[in-house]
Order: sequence, then C-alpha cells, then structure tokens
Amino acid sequence: MAILIVDDSRDEQELLSTRLRAAGYGSLMFADSAEAAFGILSRDNAVQRPRAVDLILMDIMLPGLDGLEACRRITTTEWLQGIPIIVITVKTEEKDLLAAFAAGAMDYIRKPVSPAELVARVSSALAIREERFTRKAREQELLMRTQELERALREVKVLRGLIPICAKCKRVRTDTGDWQGLEEYIQDHSEAEFSHGICHPCMKEIYTDVFKD
Repeated sequence: MAILIVDDSRDEQELLSTRLRAAGYGSLMFADSAEAAFGILSRDNAVQRPRAVDLILMDIMLPGLDGLEACRRITTTEWLQGIPIIVITVKTEEKDLLAAFAAGAMDYIRKPVSPAELVARVSSALAIREERFTRKAREQELLMRTQELERALREVKVLRGLIPICAKCKRVRTDTGDWQGLEEYIQDHSEAEFSHGICHPCMKEIYTDVFKD
C-alpha cells in the first residue's frame, strides 16, 4: 500500500520513512508542500491508478498552503475523498486537534513521533481504508447485478391488452394481420410452456364407447 508523506523537513521525511520501512511499508512517496502533494494526487494519476495513494501523512505546518487547508481540499475533492489523512503536528492543544478533525483528518500523531504509535495508527488507517474499498467494490457489484436483473425483467415477455381471437378456430390475429395458432402465439409472446392432455369433456366425446350415459 502506498503512503504519501507531506512534510517540508527532509529530516522528518527520513525519520518517518525509516520507521515505516522497518515496519514493512516500502511504497512511500514524498512532498515538501501541499502544492507538491496535489501534483501527486492529480486527477490524471487518480484515473490511471485509482489506488495510487492509500494514506496521507500530513504535517500541519507547511510553507504556503498549510496542512489543514490541504486536508479540506483533499476531503472535498471527489476522486480523493476516500484517502485517509493522518496529521502530524507539534501542536497539542485541544483546539488544534479539533481543527484537524474538522478539516477532514481521521487521526493525528504528535511530534516527536513515537515509532510504535506511528506504526499502530498507520496500520489502523490502512485497515479502515481497505475495508471501505472492499465495501465499495461490493456495493458496485451489487448495483451491477441489480441493473442486470432490472434489464432481464424488462425483457420478460408479458401478454397484455386486447387479443383478437377467432371465435371458431381460436386462432389469434397477429400485429402483421396473420392468423396464428393460439398455442404458438402464447409461446411467442410469453415464457409459458405447454404440457398436453385431454380434458374430461373431450375424452367423453372421443371415447364414446367408454363413457356411456
């Protein structure tokens, strides 16, 4: 799974990457500003590689566009909304953490970063990301199956309306003006199947010697 580290400090980037690689996370990307991060998260990359980034570690104090505003833009951009963001900050006051959550962050890590906490929070965020991705895929599959079923139901043949039928021979007049046998007509215009037998009145008519008054 790919993790994007957004931090303007090369030392912090190196520190985080060393700890993450030691925990088995080898697919790492780096950006030293929010603008550089948006370049990596561009729509073209999202279309070509829908899961190019699975998690963002975002420093709040960045040059130019700060981390909180970057979080807001990411979480309000359609093709980026599913990517979890963990903010990394030296700010520990409650109002700062509440601001991070309000901006769209799912979690936070205080600096200096504890290796155990980093790995635990990253692991948890990626597990949630995977669960959401799997659920979305299942929902999409269910939607496709529902659409297929609806198409199949629309194609089911149903007899309805006025059917012109001969009072003597019981043939049915088709839309083209031809006369078609009733059994053949029903088979052509429905999913019905026939099993043949002889009704009791006809049996008495055919086998007069068996059925005597």
